[in-house]
Amino acid sequence: MSVSLLPAQQSAAQREAYIVAYTQAALHARDLSAATSMVEQYRKAYGDTPGAIEAYSWIGRGQLDAGNLEAANENAKQTMALCEAALKTRSLDAEPHVPLALGAAYEVQADVLHLKHEKTQAVALIQSALKRWVGTSIVPRLRKNLNLLTIEGRLAPPLVATDWIGARPPALSALRGKVVIVFFWAHWCPDCRADAPVMAKLGAEFEPRGLAIIGPTKLYGFAAGGEEASPAVERQYIQKVFDRFYARIPHLFVPVSEKNFDTYGASTTPTIVLIDRRGIVRLYHPGAMTEAELRSAIEKQL
Repeated sequence: MSVSLLPAQQSAAQREAYIVAYTQAALHARDLSAATSMVEQYRKAYGDTPGAIEAYSWIGRGQLDAGNLEAANENAKQTMALCEAALKTRSLDAEPHVPLALGAAYEVQADVLHLKHEKTQAVALIQSALKRWVGTSIVPRLRKNLNLLTIEGRLAPPLVATDWIGARPPALSALRGKVVIVFFWAHWCPDCRADAPVMAKLGAEFEPRGLAIIGPTKLYGFAAGGEEASPAVERQYIQKVFDRFYARIPHLFVPVSEKNFDTYGASTTPTIVLIDRRGIVRLYHPGAMTEAELRSAIEKQL
């Protein structure tokens, strides 16, 4: 698709959203050449705008998916340079495109290092980024990437439970002797809702054999239709979403805290964590899982 085919009547913000969406669509269709061409045309026409930088960062992920490690790594480095240039005149979270691009650049570089069997360097890269970008929106994503590299085989971090829906959640340490699924979900998340029946089915089947499920969620500042909402209003909305989609999951404990998402790097929802009877993380999976995939993982621990 040519940039000239972008909708004519649009604001700059809409145009930025379109180039990112069209780039993603081309990569989803595995047309890396078309995606690259679109981004190049857009940058020539409009410069290295925040949307252009994010769209460019997607090319790195496309290269990674295609197995072009060196090209992916070069894209990530160039994306970082573009982000650094943009950040000379603004803060990281002034708008969403640049933080998404920067997070992607770190992610691609870490993935490349890991695929090249340089895990130590990948971990060091992410740890350094976490120190630099503390207090910004990319921290959960960085934490996710660090957890992907390091959390399996380690003791599960504790969960905060100062607020909750339904019954008060127990501490993870109190669930030793059980296999625990930690199912991070969001009230707006369609993939979470799609996985809820899977959780309900497997929970009913395996709870008698020692399975427990915890479903952390958090406040996002909005409710139905994306309308801005106070914490009290949003919490009421979360309760309604829970009652409609998640109440069938047996004895689901629901702590409500952003800190749990930060600790586990749950920048992707759902994020599914499987913890064995000794409290050790055996699976860390950002994104939805099929019933067969999750069943297999559970059965290995029961």
